Amino acid sequence: MLVSVIIVTCGAHDHFAACLESVKNQAGPRPEILVIDDSAGNIFYAGALNKGIAASKGECILCLNDDVMLDKDFIREAVRGFSTGEKIGMVSGKVLRPDTVTLDSTGLFLSLFRTARERGYGRLDRGQFEKEGYVFGVTGSAAFYRRSMLEDVRFNNEYFDPDFRMFYEDLDVAWRARNRGWKGYYVPRAIAFHVRGASVRTKGGIGKRYARRYIEDDLHVDLIKNRYLCVLKNESVPGFFLHLPFMLAYDFLCWLYLLLFRFGVVKKFFKRAVPYKAVYNKRNPYNNS
Repeated sequence: MLVSVIIVTCGAHDHFAACLESVKNQAGPRPEILVIDDSAGNIFYAGALNKGIAASKGECILCLNDDVMLDKDFIREAVRGFSTGEKIGMVSGKVLRPDTVTLDSTGLFLSLFRTARERGYGRLDRGQFEKEGYVFGVTGSAAFYRRSMLEDVRFNNEYFDPDFRMFYEDLDVAWRARNRGWKGYYVPRAIAFHVRGASVRTKGGIGKRYARRYIEDDLHVDLIKNRYLCVLKNESVPGFFLHLPFMLAYDFLCWLYLLLFRFGVVKKFFKRAVPYKAVYNKRNPYNNS
């Protein structure tokens, strides 16, 4: 099975060399490696991944941030996850912080608030996530996909939605895939290390818990709008009304924080044209809309 590894780099904080070296040092057959340079910042993460996937040849595709380093057995262990069932389209490993004891993600989940929830985020690794099993999706920092799943959820030439730019693009793919009957699987022996926020936060905010405090206003707008776009694109009508009270509670606290502490984000949000119609037209036909 040929594995393609796509590394998207934006040149921030110079983690790329360590990331690339960890991919080259993988045990087992050498993967195909593609590097997409977005240091100009004009195609963003989703667009960069689309370029890489289109150029790749592998049956399985590992999408990496340049601030991720892989344990030497990551690919060999993670590939086993795909063999557990033909409808396993996504595999998550155990992603730790560089200190090796703090968890970054053990799988991506969809919360009641319709936000992306990284299981284990910021908690100490005490062996509580050592059991393999199903997950909703996989974190975008180290996302392993079956190519046939990506082709199944593709819209025209888009695997990842470029309207998202960055943030929530991993949840969008996972949600689309789930709506088409694909599953995610977690393999704890596939270990990676992620310098959380190194690509998008100010240097003082790297590894800190509350991302909103450390990203610039334009990216903060993406973080807000992409949650709305993700729901608009993937949620069923019954699911929307079932979760509406939770979403409203989340929005109240989110916008209160912005009004009090990040009013510049509020102004930019309402000045930017949000592509609601374009994203709605990409809705999965299985969504009962």
